[in-house]
Amino acid sequence: MALLLLSALLLFPVLTGWGALAEKLTRPFITGTAGQAFTGIMTISILWVITAFFLPLSVFTEIPVIIVGLFFFFRNKKYKHLVQHLSKEYRIFSFALGILLFCASFYPYVLDHFGYYVPTIRWLTEYGLVKGVSNLDLTLGQMSVWHLFQAGFSHLSDPFLRINAVLLMVYLIYIIENRTWIQLLFIPVLLLFSQSPSPDLPVIILSLVVTNEMLQRNTNTLLLFAFSAFIFAIKPTMIWVPAACFFYTLLIIRKNFSTLIPGAVIILLFFIKNIYTFGYPVFPVAIGDLGVSWKPDQEILATSSRYAILKTYDMQYSYEEIQRFSGWDFIKNWLFLKGIKSKINILFILTLLFFTGYVIRKKDRMLTVILISLLIKSFLVLIFSAQYRFFIDVFFVIAFMVLRNHCSRRISVGGFSVMGIALAGILLFPGILQTYVPSFRLGSFMGKFETTQWYRPSVYEYNRYRTYTVGNFRFNVSYRYPYSFDTPLPAFSESYLFDEVKTGIFPQMIDSGNIRKGFVCKKLDPAEQKQADTIMRRVREAYRQTR
Repeated sequence: MALLLLSALLLFPVLTGWGALAEKLTRPFITGTAGQAFTGIMTISILWVITAFFLPLSVFTEIPVIIVGLFFFFRNKKYKHLVQHLSKEYRIFSFALGILLFCASFYPYVLDHFGYYVPTIRWLTEYGLVKGVSNLDLTLGQMSVWHLFQAGFSHLSDPFLRINAVLLMVYLIYIIENRTWIQLLFIPVLLLFSQSPSPDLPVIILSLVVTNEMLQRNTNTLLLFAFSAFIFAIKPTMIWVPAACFFYTLLIIRKNFSTLIPGAVIILLFFIKNIYTFGYPVFPVAIGDLGVSWKPDQEILATSSRYAILKTYDMQYSYEEIQRFSGWDFIKNWLFLKGIKSKINILFILTLLFFTGYVIRKKDRMLTVILISLLIKSFLVLIFSAQYRFFIDVFFVIAFMVLRNHCSRRISVGGFSVMGIALAGILLFPGILQTYVPSFRLGSFMGKFETTQWYRPSVYEYNRYRTYTVGNFRFNVSYRYPYSFDTPLPAFSESYLFDEVKTGIFPQMIDSGNIRKGFVCKKLDPAEQKQADTIMRRVREAYRQTR
């Protein structure tokens, strides 16, 4: 916790300083230091996306960013405004910050942390953006902008990858500065995302901030739409946010198209990044084929698509069974899955129906714009992959819009205190969740409290691997473990290795002497196929030896 606090005390001034620098080009988006910190997050993220095309995000890119941020923070005396606001609510801030740091200090437990977040960040810190890196593991093709942001600060400022805890602190300051107390009630749930650099947390927080600014009729639509585009760049399933801002700009505030240009540039940069790493504009959809040589093989994409369908039904049906579903079966079986996900799916549909009725009764143009945007997003998610993690943000936004005028400061603070302590108790005694909600699988991966957490957050280490070669590609595979979160690069996850070998398609380096030149897919010749089959057999035998 102590090191997390030091990290936050360093990064908040850096972010605020960069926000102050960026706002010299336009008027402030949100008043207060938290608003400038949000602007700083977006500015630094875009800067590092561009940088990563040419350089790895190493300590040499981090140090100049820290120096510039601190310079503008102290030069503009931003600390005075911060102290002025927090001194009025120091009890709430201190208590909430203590809960936040405590929860963020636990072991990461989201499986994507090991299979996606950390491997992505390590690629960015060691090589930057790599052409066709999705050929090694399709998930690497995402290269979320949030992971670029985390990668840039992962050396001196945040080596434990707890940037989400810093974002939660900024959000807490935003709530206090703007006295939007209802949002305090969301923080206890969001604390579940504080141990990993999950992109779900920033998109939920920033979408709530953007929604609040639209409801307050913020007229700075240039930065408003830019922020919405930034949210989309972090996670494309948040398409409803730029859609809502687009309608808000043109139909409610009635600004011209020129205010949308900065946001459009961010979206264009997002497309370019995806084409460079994945081969198509939007991951993982194979739409907009430009014919680049490094795009993944179609059979690999088809395998990924089948897996997404299986995940939609929580792996409770085979792909063949799902293919035989009637139109009604698709809906019925999704709504009535075994376990907690069924309840989430039903609640999602009921929430949308309730909010539709609420908007019709209120007859408010802003609410109507947000409803239409949410329905567009929901329709797209239900078509492509109706996994609950893709629509969890809908619950937060609708709850905020419905309850924002009905929760006083007293109720919000009291509710936060009770839920925050309860969440800390669940993390402290994960057996409670494992016993009473056994279908919530992530509960079984929560680590136990360790006394060292008072000093530093808990992190896992494994670092056991074997090295193999196929063609001109020499790579590492984690030994007797499915994920390669701390395996030296270039690394393969077991599941993707097996998929590649089965299809007879395998990644090869474009330049055998330079990984940064990227990877392409190649059809294996008989000798290479024999090499790959031998490797797959050895990986499987390693597990048999442990039985």
